[in-house]
Amino acid sequence: MTTFLQFHLLTPYPPSNPNRDDQGRPKAAMLGGAPRLRLSSQAIKRALRMSPAFQMGLKGHLGSRTKRIGEVVQEHLVAKGAEPDRAREVAAEVVVAFGKLVAPKKGEPQPALQTTLAFVSPEERALALSLAERRLAGEALPAKLESAVLRTADGAVDIAMFGRMLADAPDFGREAAVQVAHAITTHAAQAEDDWFAAVDDLKTREDDAGAGHLGEHGFGSGVFYLYACVSCDLLIDNLAGDRELAARGAEALAEALATATPRGKQNSHAHHPRAMHVRAEAGTASPRDLTGAFFRPVRGADLLRASVEAMEDMAGRIDAAYGPSADAVEIMDVMEGRGSLAAIKSFARAAVERVGRG
Repeated sequence: MTTFLQFHLLTPYPPSNPNRDDQGRPKAAMLGGAPRLRLSSQAIKRALRMSPAFQMGLKGHLGSRTKRIGEVVQEHLVAKGAEPDRAREVAAEVVVAFGKLVAPKKGEPQPALQTTLAFVSPEERALALSLAERRLAGEALPAKLESAVLRTADGAVDIAMFGRMLADAPDFGREAAVQVAHAITTHAAQAEDDWFAAVDDLKTREDDAGAGHLGEHGFGSGVFYLYACVSCDLLIDNLAGDRELAARGAEALAEALATATPRGKQNSHAHHPRAMHVRAEAGTASPRDLTGAFFRPVRGADLLRASVEAMEDMAGRIDAAYGPSADAVEIMDVMEGRGSLAAIKSFARAAVERVGRG
């Protein structure tokens, strides 16, 4: 049976705009007939991957999402003494394994640049560099180029967690072991508009007494509910059976979920929120989120405490109706002085370590 590790987090955001829509305003959603502010799962996962918990805690075990792996290969070959044109040709031959290359402009050589982003693991990058070196030395490329470069499981924790899709090499796609929901405010919330003026330091009053620039941008605030679910078995499988690395990944994920945030307009708002309430659950029962707690927007003078009470009440009600949703639960509540992030991380590690061991 699959072991699931689930996280439910409540995080208060100050006035900020961490995740913008196509108009530059905070993303939004309707829930239970009420407007909410929203953080997209894509923005959250990017923040998780770029967080110190991942970048320092999992150094050497993170992939790169890029169209420019060909440029990496080309620069590597040039550093080895190859002529730039020949290095580009070889790089283009090799990195086509990651996907189609952009069409060259008329009269120009084929660039070593992908048409779409590819999630490349450290092992695959090393294989591409090695294969390019051998090709530069005169060896023929393998008949099955993709199999020589791509892997279905290796030590890239972020690819193991969040998966990847390679349209031109579907056999080497990876199913995500971690699902991350869009975060939404637990209460009704709408974006506000900030009108601002900037002063031209060198403009004199005789020129014009007005501002040097006028502008506006949107912002919002609120208590956000975030849900994430980890298939611990799949995480281990995606890491080629490396249980210790999977456990380290679970620890990093627990820390990042509680501390990382999308960084849109961060210099303007200095938003650095921390989760105030974290409910971590582990067990073999089918996963379930607790969004239903907020279909009726919470109200009151203390929206954070009302959100905690609504979420914990919903967890109890679902358990009463369907049976226990987890074999073990760990809670951190900052305002009550209960639990700690260290305990949440240890709980996450233990959930992975117990897979297949009863």
